[in-house]
Amino acid sequence: IMAIIDNFEAMLASGKDSALLRFSLGSEYLKINESAKAIEHLRRAVAFDERYSAAWKLLGKALEAREDWLGARDAYRAGVAAAEAKGDKQAAKEMRVFARRIDKRLSPAA
Repeated sequence: IMAIIDNFEAMLASGKDSALLRFSLGSEYLKINESAKAIEHLRRAVAFDERYSAAWKLLGKALEAREDWLGARDAYRAGVAAAEAKGDKQAAKEMRVFARRIDKRLSPAA
């Protein structure tokens, strides 16, 4: 995985910045439990393309890994909006479920 990350980082350093490259870097960093770096790249991915629902979903996962529940929920909600705008019903459905799980986690037990 580090070779992949090194390759992506070299592409970034050469000026080839894009939503896909940032998404790819975020994904690879998340695989090696480098959630802070993953979040940095995934935030850049959605800044490039706010309708990038897969990046929102991965950003939510990375934020959950850092136990940033509110941030993760916000990312999932933004991802739902992005997915719905593209007609990606499955991604929207998944992120709604993830956001609801966080809501349950955050609400006091009845």
